Amino acid sequence: SFVSPKWVPQLADAADVMAALGEPPHGVCYSALVPNLAGMDRAIAAGVRRVAVFTAASETFNQKNINASIAESLKRFQVVMEMARAAGVSVRGYLSTAFVCPYEGEVSPAAAAKVVRQMFALGVDEVSIGDTIGAAVPRQVQALLDQLAADVPFNLLAMHFHDTRGTALTNVLASLERGITIFDASAGGLGGCPFAPGATGNLATEDLVYFLSGMGIETGVDLHQVRAASNALRAAAAVKQPSRVLEALNAAERNR
Repeated sequence: SFVSPKWVPQLADAADVMAALGEPPHGVCYSALVPNLAGMDRAIAAGVRRVAVFTAASETFNQKNINASIAESLKRFQVVMEMARAAGVSVRGYLSTAFVCPYEGEVSPAAAAKVVRQMFALGVDEVSIGDTIGAAVPRQVQALLDQLAADVPFNLLAMHFHDTRGTALTNVLASLERGITIFDASAGGLGGCPFAPGATGNLATEDLVYFLSGMGIETGVDLHQVRAASNALRAAAAVKQPSRVLEALNAAERNR
C-alpha cells in the first residue's frame, strides 16, 4: 500500500517489499493500493502493474481514512486513472464501509451502489465491495447486490468481508447465490484497518478455501500451502491470526 508514511508508518517500506518479491510467477499479478497522485508515482516507480484506488460509502469514514470527502476522492482518482492508462496499469476500485460504518452506522444500499457506479464510470476494471468492520449480514449483502443488478456486471464485482462478528462466510454464501465469484481473503485472516475501531482481520483464506471446497467449488488454491504461508506469517509477525481452519489444521498436525 503506497499510502503516506506520515499517516501509516508501518507501510513506508512498500517499494522495498515490491523489490524483494521480484518478478511474479506466471499468472500472478501483484497489486498495491494508491490513495493519490504521489502514491501512484511511487507505485509505478516500484514496478506495480495493478493498482487499487479506494473510497468509502460513508463520508465520515472517508475523511478519517484518506482525509477527503467521497466526491474529492473520486476527483483524485481521475488523475490516477489517466496515469494508469498511460502506463498500461490496470485499476481496481475498493469501496469501504459498503454496509456499516463505525461512525455513521448502517449505510443505505442506494448510497453504496451510487459510489460503485461512479467508480466504474471513471474506468476501473473491477470494484471490490467491502464490509470494513465485519458487521454486515446477508440481508444487507443481498440488498446492495439488488441495487446493482440492473446495470453492473457481477463478473466485475468482488466481495471483501471481514470476520469480526463471524458473519463473513454467511455473506460469501449470500454473494455466491447472486452470482459473485471473486472474493478477497488474507492468509490466516491477517489484516484490518487502523481507521476502523474494533475491526479484526480479513476473512481468512483457509476458511474461504475450505468452505468453497466443501461446497464443491474448485478454487485452484492449495489449502496446505496456504497453511504453511500463514504459519510463516504468524512466526514473523508474532501475532495469532483468527482463522478457524488454520487452528484446526495445526491442531490436526500436532496430534498426528
